[in-house]
Amino acid sequence: MSLSTKTAILDRIRRANGASGEDAARKASVAERLASRPRGIIPERGQLPPAERVALFVAMAEAAVATVALLPSIEGLPAEVARYLRERNLPATIRLGSDARLARADFTPTAIEVSRGPSDGEELNSLSHAEAGIAETGTLVLVSGQANPTSLNFLPENHIVVIDASTIEGSMEDAFAAIRRTWGEGMARTINTITGPSRSADIEQTLLLGAHGPKSLHIVVIDDL
Repeated sequence: MSLSTKTAILDRIRRANGASGEDAARKASVAERLASRPRGIIPERGQLPPAERVALFVAMAEAAVATVALLPSIEGLPAEVARYLRERNLPATIRLGSDARLARADFTPTAIEVSRGPSDGEELNSLSHAEAGIAETGTLVLVSGQANPTSLNFLPENHIVVIDASTIEGSMEDAFAAIRRTWGEGMARTINTITGPSRSADIEQTLLLGAHGPKSLHIVVIDDL
């Protein structure tokens, strides 16, 4: 859309509302709303104590065709990844970024070949760490950057995502507020919300996994409550 077209559309909307682009009161109202970030109506479903939020998150993630494992600490992650790959007859390889939280997991005792960096589309398996979760929908929230390259979310066929139980929030609004508090002014440029593996039923209403991204999503919840 060209600038002139955009201007013409906005001018038409203003005329229909009896407004003008120089309306000081309207400008002040918009500025106030943006600054205050008023919260909309939040569903009660996710407004639960921490342990119950985690249970709801797991139930909703599994309903969205993801698989979930709960671990007492991240030190058990390599064995869990090895189990997941072995039981699905997948190659013992994993691609991940430079996230310091994942660096605590020592893959040396396993037979898994670890590589690091963004995906070039050739890897079958990837590993990421989520910044937050949304209990009411079983959704993962991941941010872009070298720690967790966005390409790992979409190009490999099998995606394993680690999330700390303490970062699972009740609603989308809660999750984004938590990320803002953590990142502050250094907010990541891109945020991806992921609910289950990629799927589509556009063709003859037949469910197809891996339509736009990974065919499988495995979530590892670290119990740090």
